Amino acid sequence: MLVSIKLQQIRISIFPILKKRSPKKFHKKYGPAARRLPPHVKDSGNEKTRGKNKDFKEREDITRLVGMIEKTGPALHLRPASRKIPGEFVLAPKQDIPAKPGELALAEVIPDPRFGPKRVKLLENLGPFDAPGAVSLMAIAGQDIPFTFPAPVLAEAEALKPATPEEREDLRNFSLVTIDGKDARDFDDAVFAEADNDPANEGGWKLIVAIADVSCYVRAGTRLDREAYRRGNSVYFPDRVVPMLPEALSNELCSLKPRVDRACLAAHLTIDRHGALLKFRFNRAVMRSAARLTYEQVQAAANGNPDPIAAGLMDKAIMPLYAAYAVLLRARKKRGALDLDIQENHIRLGKDGRVAHIGPRERLDSHKLIEEFMVLANVAAATALQDAGMAGLYRVHDAPSAEKIESLREFLKGFGINLPPGKQLRPIDLARVLEKFIGTGHAPVMNEVMLRNQSQAVYSAGNTGHFGLALARYAHFTSPIRRYADLVAHRALVRLFRLGEGGLTNDERSALEETGLHISRTERRAIEAEREAQDRYASLYMAEQVGGIFEGRISGVTRSGVFVRLAGTGADGLLPMSSLPSDFYLFDEKHHRLRGRHHGRIFRLADVLRVRLIAADPLTGSLRFALAESDSFERRSTAETGNRPPRRGEKHRRSRSRQGRKF
Repeated sequence: MLVSIKLQQIRISIFPILKKRSPKKFHKKYGPAARRLPPHVKDSGNEKTRGKNKDFKEREDITRLVGMIEKTGPALHLRPASRKIPGEFVLAPKQDIPAKPGELALAEVIPDPRFGPKRVKLLENLGPFDAPGAVSLMAIAGQDIPFTFPAPVLAEAEALKPATPEEREDLRNFSLVTIDGKDARDFDDAVFAEADNDPANEGGWKLIVAIADVSCYVRAGTRLDREAYRRGNSVYFPDRVVPMLPEALSNELCSLKPRVDRACLAAHLTIDRHGALLKFRFNRAVMRSAARLTYEQVQAAANGNPDPIAAGLMDKAIMPLYAAYAVLLRARKKRGALDLDIQENHIRLGKDGRVAHIGPRERLDSHKLIEEFMVLANVAAATALQDAGMAGLYRVHDAPSAEKIESLREFLKGFGINLPPGKQLRPIDLARVLEKFIGTGHAPVMNEVMLRNQSQAVYSAGNTGHFGLALARYAHFTSPIRRYADLVAHRALVRLFRLGEGGLTNDERSALEETGLHISRTERRAIEAEREAQDRYASLYMAEQVGGIFEGRISGVTRSGVFVRLAGTGADGLLPMSSLPSDFYLFDEKHHRLRGRHHGRIFRLADVLRVRLIAADPLTGSLRFALAESDSFERRSTAETGNRPPRRGEKHRRSRSRQGRKF
């Protein structure tokens, strides 16, 4: 422990010497999942990165960062794009990559034992900050997401030929349709439903969920497979997609385009009138999509307003799908699955690449229909693997921890809601809480709070069930174009049912746990990159409205202030403690609120506020607010004290509270 003594005015400062964490221990717990790649992924396919893992940043110390170059006096500085990176960074005098103020760059921190600003060396110039595509490039570079495909991988993909229909079941006469968003870039699942004519299953349904047969083309150990493993999943931005597979596969051979023969792995599912899965089978097939439909198009048709394309599919496709969905929905509600309705914002860009509009994406019954069909197919895949004792990857979701349950319980008490004891808590108990708020102004925040208090779903070779969906068995099977976990499930099913080549290899089986860790991390990396991009786009959009007054709800409470989510755009920003009405505010973490010690003003999660936008920083994706009606709050606070004269010592306490609110 170091002690410094300043003479004249004696001040003793004590600085703890932090014990440096062992790199080995750090990487064992937090380090890259691919530190030691599984046997079938020994090589990245890129000579420059062979034998190295660059998928993940080492979080112990910042070694790489993305930022904007700024000139301060004679020196060039790099302002970090991430709010999580503190400190000042100065460009080293000699740089191999030219750059100028206003441009974005990926940089490497130069190790330097000296105090003062850290020096950085530029690794890549990402171009001007205001250029189209800059926002997504920042997220891609900042999260170390593999962006370009190595030439050998592209060549391998281009050399692939369409699978032949021999030894495949022919599903081309079934009215299988794809249903996706307007801006969808890949189509890897198609659905079909018809009433079961078996007298023993009256009111039951026979469903087909046909998924692109990616395992037919991407074989274990190939360059394509190694690159897909390295990426783990596709990453989606408003202006681009960073795909897991090259376009020769994701947009062509494995895209279920209408009126084109495509190889698929089909799940044939039979449910009873209560939505219970009675039987299933998987096989390789050839299909021909009857139409590429959108969610809005299908919903309009179900509501009685079909367009010409949907009109021809009403009886043989759309209406049977909705009838089967109604049965599945009743089953979902009965088992008590959580139906978290989290607002998803749609960011629409103009032709110039700039934000034209931000607004909530509507969640339709057509979205839920596809979700239920996919869930059922995923359950069938997990059941098949577990019943047969076949190795595979499961999507597991544990119950909330005791601490999170207690936090949620305390928060809900403020709304007069009591939860059962921790060990007795079931998904249906939380689902019933959400039902109480449907259609109310508190519903968005309540769904958000419920989500925050859930555990993180991950991929694992061992099955422990899925708490949120209230399912004992669950795997990801329906999106092998964009998720490596689904490709593993396909290979496991091919091996289990002896459906030909492309099954799970012994090397893959022995590395499943490690694979699960790796792709769980690439998934979180993708989520973080997508969130960063959305925040920056929102900040760019709001930058033109600085000074405007907006309504929002408190979406988070911290010691430094409250976060406010604006109605309409869904943009989040900080209302700092210094902008609150004058008082000494106590942070009540258990009840998610700030409470003024003297005037009793409370700022609680889900409260509605009117705020003024003070600043927008597109580089970091942050917004800062001030209360739009602080004067009225001051008057209200005075009224709450009864307009009485201050008690002895109260003036002094109030003056101290104005200082204390900054901390």
